[in-house]
Amino acid sequence: MDQLKTRYRIDGMDCGGCAAKIETAVRRCDGVAQVAVSVAGHSMVVEHDAKTDLTSLMKRVKGLGYGITPAGSSEPAPDNDGDAQGAAEPDKGHGAPGQVHDHAEPIQGPWWKTTKARLMLASGAAFVSALLVSQIAPGFGQWPFTAAMLIGLIPIGRRAVMAALSGTPFSIEMLMTIAAIGAVFLGASEEGAAVVALFLVGELLEGVAAGKARASIQALTKLVPKTAFIAKGDGVVEVPAETLAVGDVILVRPGDRIPADGVIVSGPGSVNEAPVTGESTPVHKAPGDLVFAGTVNADAALHVRVTAAAADNTIARVVKLVEEAQESKAPTERFIDRFSTFYTPAVVLAATAVAIVPPLVFGGEWQAWIYKGLAILLIGCPCALVISTPAAIAASLSAGARRGLLLKGGAVLESLGKITLAAFDKTGTLTEGKPQVTDVLAFIGSETDVLRDAAALETGSSHPLASAILARAAADKIVVPKVSDAAAVGGRGVSGTVDGAKVFLGSGEAAGAQVALSPEQSERITALNDEGKTVSVLIRDGALLGAIAMRDEPRADAATGLAELKAMGIRTIMLTGDNARTAQAIGQTLGIEVRAGLLPQDKQAIIRELQAQGFKVAKVGDGINDAPALAAAEVGIAMGGGTDVALETAGAAVLHGRVADVAAMINLSKRTMGNIGQNITIALGLKAVFLVTTVMGITGLWPAILADTGATVLVTMNAMRLLRTPKA
Repeated sequence: MDQLKTRYRIDGMDCGGCAAKIETAVRRCDGVAQVAVSVAGHSMVVEHDAKTDLTSLMKRVKGLGYGITPAGSSEPAPDNDGDAQGAAEPDKGHGAPGQVHDHAEPIQGPWWKTTKARLMLASGAAFVSALLVSQIAPGFGQWPFTAAMLIGLIPIGRRAVMAALSGTPFSIEMLMTIAAIGAVFLGASEEGAAVVALFLVGELLEGVAAGKARASIQALTKLVPKTAFIAKGDGVVEVPAETLAVGDVILVRPGDRIPADGVIVSGPGSVNEAPVTGESTPVHKAPGDLVFAGTVNADAALHVRVTAAAADNTIARVVKLVEEAQESKAPTERFIDRFSTFYTPAVVLAATAVAIVPPLVFGGEWQAWIYKGLAILLIGCPCALVISTPAAIAASLSAGARRGLLLKGGAVLESLGKITLAAFDKTGTLTEGKPQVTDVLAFIGSETDVLRDAAALETGSSHPLASAILARAAADKIVVPKVSDAAAVGGRGVSGTVDGAKVFLGSGEAAGAQVALSPEQSERITALNDEGKTVSVLIRDGALLGAIAMRDEPRADAATGLAELKAMGIRTIMLTGDNARTAQAIGQTLGIEVRAGLLPQDKQAIIRELQAQGFKVAKVGDGINDAPALAAAEVGIAMGGGTDVALETAGAAVLHGRVADVAAMINLSKRTMGNIGQNITIALGLKAVFLVTTVMGITGLWPAILADTGATVLVTMNAMRLLRTPKA
């Protein structure tokens, strides 16, 4: 029978335990073949046959306490199994049915308008009213507290029953229900009502905290304006930004946000990239430079040619990448998920043993030991333990994405903190990736004369060295004269007529064949070559006019970034295919070890060699010719300006090309793992303390709920501290 595929939007999920609970319930529906739940995407994809009762399926999910709405009509599932799972492959790391972390609806509006808030306020008000009644009319006994308890417990109990019927018997709702009802039978309705009220307060606080990480990354989507101005003839037309197509030319007015990724066509100016990159000062942009959606045009009208549709712009890809990364679990998280599968049933057995063994074997008082057993049920719930790792990882991924540090999942995030050596490519990674004029030598006349004639010869050329000369002439505001009879000279240089004079620009060797260089001139040119610079010599009417030296210069923050890594105890090395002279010159400038003249397979072999020496290696490169080395390293980090390669090749990407961001990424990993350790300590420490005090009879039911819900809230709020990761 042909399979259909139906998509749903699921509201109220905040962790893998929520996904596991829903998957377990939906898989039990008749005719369901496959279920894929995405927590980050708020979605569920169900493969089923035509006879499946979808109304019943939706009621089952709603019964668990989640919102569900169809996201599209049913469609035939692809024959290819891989395609069928492509959009939302089931995350087998979500945990087994024994994982019991309760869901908390992320708060997206004022907290007091949510269903959880209304239930919490009603339960709290009922509890306070019961306290007043017990003081004014003590003759009512425990009944006011029982009534107050039922206001909050009935919805909780309903969810507990639905979860049990759907294959998740060990849910926090079930443990809460057993403990509260048991308290009533033991004559402790006041404590039972307090436990329910505190539980609902904890759920609300969890929802507020859980929404922060999601809101942090989703806020990026609000940076892109809703409309854009497309250049049409002599005017402009305002259109929805989502309708922009690749190749459209748009006008961005001063003060406006740029609505799409693109390349500047005309109108040099400054762009404030702080909303996306955290860069504190506006960045000068000239024709040919890339700009990102969501950044702000500072001071001049820009015409920008769109290079990516709305669904593929930098911000959209960042959001998608982070959402996918949040579905990928770290080794620590997978271990805790497996641990919780066995932990919860063990807690239930332990609580049962505490309740019945002392009275049966040692003649203890039944009521007292049953009370302690109920308290242990609440203490033992592993909610805080289960959420300790994913909460920290979600917050860390979101914080990193907001400053252009993209990590493809918890496993990559965890591995980064163990790095002991960082291997960098040179061109486009430690350097800008394009040559710049570094020195202008004038042997006759002025430096302006040299640049003026050289720029005239290079006008119209797209060669990188020509672009460097033209850019320097433009920066110095030199008026470039027209050239005639321009021609290439056998690949050795270019010649032409400028202001009636014959001018040649070429290599030192080619120039030496035309004119004699003095020892001093040769020495100065040789010194520039020794610094790894390419030198072009200018001849005018048979006389040596001057020379221009160019080099692909280090990124502005390269030296600082490498120094930060060394301060963290991480060894750095440059692996490049460039010639040894140029590489050594850059290496000396930056203070980094150099290995040059390498082919892609050589870089991979060196990575293997370093690993054999015991190093944990991060390879940083452009994601193309470094692919073998990126794959061989423990973590591959792609440097780039938002290109598909930079986002897809490696396990992590430094979106905005700052060398210092590699150190920031490793520091974020270490902070995250430290935060996870704190969370696990909080979760287990509180449980251990309250377990001992409960068995000793010092604490009872309402403090027990603090060991669970209180710990969960503390763990979540502690994880949210990672959202305050400082921007660059």
